[in-house]
Amino acid sequence: MAPLVRIGTRRSKLALTQSGMMQRAIGRALGVADADLLEAVPLVEIVTTGDRVQDRRLMEIGGKALFTKEIEEALLDGRVDVAVHSMKDVPADQPDGLCLAAVPPREDARDAFVSEAFATFADLPAGARLGTASLRRQAQALALRPDLQIEMLRGNVDTRLRKLAEGEFDAILLAVSGLNRLGFEGVIRERLSLDDFLPAPGQGALALQTRTEDLAADWVAALNDPMTALAVTAERGAMTALEGSCRTAVGAHAMIADGRLRLTTEMLAPDGSARWRRAGELGDLSAGDVIDQARALGLRLGAEVQAAAGDQRVES
Repeated sequence: MAPLVRIGTRRSKLALTQSGMMQRAIGRALGVADADLLEAVPLVEIVTTGDRVQDRRLMEIGGKALFTKEIEEALLDGRVDVAVHSMKDVPADQPDGLCLAAVPPREDARDAFVSEAFATFADLPAGARLGTASLRRQAQALALRPDLQIEMLRGNVDTRLRKLAEGEFDAILLAVSGLNRLGFEGVIRERLSLDDFLPAPGQGALALQTRTEDLAADWVAALNDPMTALAVTAERGAMTALEGSCRTAVGAHAMIADGRLRLTTEMLAPDGSARWRRAGELGDLSAGDVIDQARALGLRLGAEVQAAAGDQRVES
């Protein structure tokens, strides 16, 4: 059978798990029999620069676009037909010819506290070694606990958990969504509050990226969750206004309940010594231009935070 849709994916265990989920969903949308799935909707593994370089922070080697660049090149070259990304890894601007075509239903957006010895973040003793490669998580942790020692932790989820088990850290912070998708829920000691640890824009959501001409494909529409897409649009609007990147400690999260969308966004000083936050709502989610309104809300709140915070970028 000739491939119907080729999926570009990173080779990490989490990326392959997420892409496998989308492979099955695309197969169902196309009416592909399970026996034909691997041929009709194959996974094309692509090693990205972000995967190859594991000993430095992303901001030192070019930012989170290093997790998407090679896959986007494969899309533009016609080697794959769709890319599956973690939404929080997707830069604000899309390359010419590509688009974010669908956003599937979101997983838990919260951060996870993982430790061999301590049950909660608050239980960490003074001077405890907390592992994370995220400037946002670093700043949020220090805002609550300036006594902690933040240490750089990169690598895939298995590698990070192994380093914790070997005693390199007293605790580490990871995304609940990734642990859930990998079946590692059991290692989570505490799901951190959305208030204390406002997630990265798009955290817990996946992005299906295609060439612009494939935006109207039937299988694309079948995989899109309108409410998740709406929430993520608002968050990414804030990210755009805040120039959200690996060089800035930025959080944004939108919740939809009772027919209203509430967006909260913030920027923090990298050392956690200050944080600036704004929140706002959309009340009519049935409007025809609600996606544009959500993005506009994010842009407005992000601009307000940016004006209050000023330049909080970390130079590499």
